[in-house]
Amino acid sequence: RAARRRAGLRGRRAAARAGAADVGEADFEAEVLQADKPVLVKYWATWCGPCRLAAITCDQIAKEYGETLKVVSVETDPNPELVERYGVYGLPTFIVFKDGEVVEGSKKEGMLSKEKMLEYLESCGVAGMAA
Repeated sequence: RAARRRAGLRGRRAAARAGAADVGEADFEAEVLQADKPVLVKYWATWCGPCRLAAITCDQIAKEYGETLKVVSVETDPNPELVERYGVYGLPTFIVFKDGEVVEGSKKEGMLSKEKMLEYLESCGVAGMAA
């Protein structure tokens, strides 16, 4: 029974990793700024409760819209340079990048439901997001 439970946990963890990819200061340029499609960046911290909920939504969107949108997560504590560079003051914070640039007006703080996240992405010029 315990072995099955552990196997189930490993499977769920692998499925979660298949969603939003973790990026940091070392690979931010390659993964975000040089991406060939729009990128949703979620800034989060381990101690942030709403960030855990945002992770679920972001993973769902990454799985469902992965062909047109890349979704990545930046943990704030080990990446202070990215936090400062993009003015992240509250968590979770979402920023959309397109063609290596921040989409004007795309920085948004606070938890969003999946429906609101899709509306937000559509308002940032990421086509095909509205339900």
